[in-house]
Amino acid sequence: MPRASAVFFDVDFTLIHPGPRFQAEGYRATCARYGVTVDPGRFDQAVAGAASALDDTARAFNPQVYIDYTARIIELMGGDPAKAGAPAREIYDAWGAHDHFTLYDDVDETLRALHAEGIKLGLISNGHRSLVSFQSHFALDGLIAVTLSSSDHGFMKPHASIFQAALDAIGVAPALAVMVGDSYLHDILGAEHVGMRGVLIDRTGREAVPVTTTVIRSLAELPRLLD
Repeated sequence: MPRASAVFFDVDFTLIHPGPRFQAEGYRATCARYGVTVDPGRFDQAVAGAASALDDTARAFNPQVYIDYTARIIELMGGDPAKAGAPAREIYDAWGAHDHFTLYDDVDETLRALHAEGIKLGLISNGHRSLVSFQSHFALDGLIAVTLSSSDHGFMKPHASIFQAALDAIGVAPALAVMVGDSYLHDILGAEHVGMRGVLIDRTGREAVPVTTTVIRSLAELPRLLD
């Protein structure tokens, strides 16, 4: 297997994780401002129950997909479906603000190690967050060669075009590129469909994936894996 010349990363839940704004109490507080009552104790179950709303995203970017997903979480927490749209929109808009997120502890050192080895690094995200200011906010300037979000590109992972566009921008053949992400459907399958190698990061150890899929529990495992 040839050594990778480029490594692309998903962003949300791969490099960064959401803070309290997007946890149970954050949902409760947001909904309360709109007169919507929800049960924070049902949050985890609601997130799991709404997850299927994001399965079919290999299409044109549409913010409403994520707003509907968030509204479904609110509904499953006991919120009034007729009133869920407004708080869902606020939560979606807030998702684009860097201040509500934190880098995982293994990100900075891993990205710097790969960059020092001459590997080109890129970001491919389904979100609407600015990936340029993302780098500055998290002190990653100079490490990332290419960034591509579905809101800018027009199509969402796992659509083949977003991966191909990122490969073209970074100037590396698919066989020499690796995609690292937390979603088997969106990140791994999407990358493999264009000839890239996929590495699933499963920080919780709960993902059910084919035995042929390369899985890591921490980004710290990645440099050794690529060698």
